[in-house]
Amino acid sequence: MTEILVLYYSRHGTTAQLAQCIAAGIDSVPGAQARVRTVPAVSTVCEASAPDIPDSGPPYVELRDLEECAGLALGSPTRFGNMAAALKYFLDGTTPQWLSGALAGKPACVFTSSASLHGGQESTLLSMMIPLLHHGMLLMGLPYTEPALSSTRTGGSPYGATHFAHDGNPLSADERQLASALGARLARAACKLAE
Repeated sequence: MTEILVLYYSRHGTTAQLAQCIAAGIDSVPGAQARVRTVPAVSTVCEASAPDIPDSGPPYVELRDLEECAGLALGSPTRFGNMAAALKYFLDGTTPQWLSGALAGKPACVFTSSASLHGGQESTLLSMMIPLLHHGMLLMGLPYTEPALSSTRTGGSPYGATHFAHDGNPLSADERQLASALGARLARAACKLAE
């Protein structure tokens, strides 16, 4: 089975919902399986620490998850046009994987959610791509052959799956479809590369 890591940080749950749609897309590809992981929140209080196991949701990511995956879907809510600190903090600790080339040649994609339609979704997606490029990953987005990309009135981008979460909006049908399509596309690429 080709395992694809779906790694994300979510504060209010919408990025987690996108992650689940991406995971469903991965699982829809024969021979592929999603491994869903998250990262703990970063505290401004030095003494604060997260439990080793989250109270709910997927387990926290370990560096070995990166080494063992055949592909990576990376997601974060938008924070001033950038990825959230918790995800950046984790990525800053991946120097051993960078030095060994553990992620080089593996396919990757990115996804995000923001409270405003023009809240920096594309710049957030691009900010998450930068460390993946440094790791030598093969980045992929959503092509316009996905019909929902041309018709969506909420989220979706050729750079990756997105969600417009204004006032707690649930994921739209287009956002769900595009996230699932992105996951399936990533899984198909990872399976081909693993042959």
